[in-house]
Amino acid sequence: MKEPVLVVMAAGMGSRYGGLKQIDPIDEQGHIIMDFSIYDAVKAGFKKVVFIIKRANEKDFREAIGDRLGRQIRVEYVFQDLENIPEGFAVPEGREKPWGTGHAVLSCMDVVDAPFAVINADDYYGAHAFRMIYDYLTTHEDDDKYRYTMVGYVLENTLTENGHVARGVCETDEDHHLVGIHERTHIEKRADGTAYTEDEGRTWTEIPKGSTVSMNMWGFTVSMLKELRDRFPLFLEKNLQSNPMKCEYFLPSVVGELLAEDKATVEVLKSMDKWYGVTYKEDKPVVVAAIRKLKESGLYPEKLWEE
Repeated sequence: MKEPVLVVMAAGMGSRYGGLKQIDPIDEQGHIIMDFSIYDAVKAGFKKVVFIIKRANEKDFREAIGDRLGRQIRVEYVFQDLENIPEGFAVPEGREKPWGTGHAVLSCMDVVDAPFAVINADDYYGAHAFRMIYDYLTTHEDDDKYRYTMVGYVLENTLTENGHVARGVCETDEDHHLVGIHERTHIEKRADGTAYTEDEGRTWTEIPKGSTVSMNMWGFTVSMLKELRDRFPLFLEKNLQSNPMKCEYFLPSVVGELLAEDKATVEVLKSMDKWYGVTYKEDKPVVVAAIRKLKESGLYPEKLWEE
């Protein structure tokens, strides 16, 4: 079995946050959230990381993190390029929005030939999550179905005090396999619990306490890259006419299709860790304080990497 690879989706600019939040330092040593993810991944056993970035951000990204990680783990870069679409299709005039997380991961087609984990660049997942996903990827292979995995989090451990969030609320069976993900794009803490709205706040639907949500931490075999490639033209055919400027090819949507077709299983590994992320600028002090506490508890050294 080939060594698992870590794939980091870092092509988003963070429109709500304002600026390239993925390379914004969160401690006095200049570490960014990604440093802690890569540190945990290396400790778990990962030996190669692939960063998905925008070509325009390459210099800043290398200077912020890529160059210093080269001594700790093998680093490769791929670019999520709007023009990278199948023959016979054209980018709609005026479109600037990337094609989504499915397209981002598809960008790795030429550099990933082993089981791989996928994470967001600007999320803190916790050491336990990386150990679980590495262990899964090194002990499971496709058989009559694709054998995938996902690390799920307790909803309440993933919320911000500073606005709404988008989360995939997971439905699982008694064997902890994913049945479906319900994308909720506007979830907020409310006085009587956590709820989502789909009509700009006119009505709210409560989400049960302790619900499992996806934070885009997936584990796949290489079969996923082939499925992403094969399904992308079908997605474009269906969506380019109806929503040319904003349609997105989402990774969870492709997972959902494979589950519906009974081609794959997704084992949900439950993390009880608190997730941290910077969705809004106001979230940054919370993350800074959390990282300080994690260091004080001994989970991380003051300086993650040796010079």
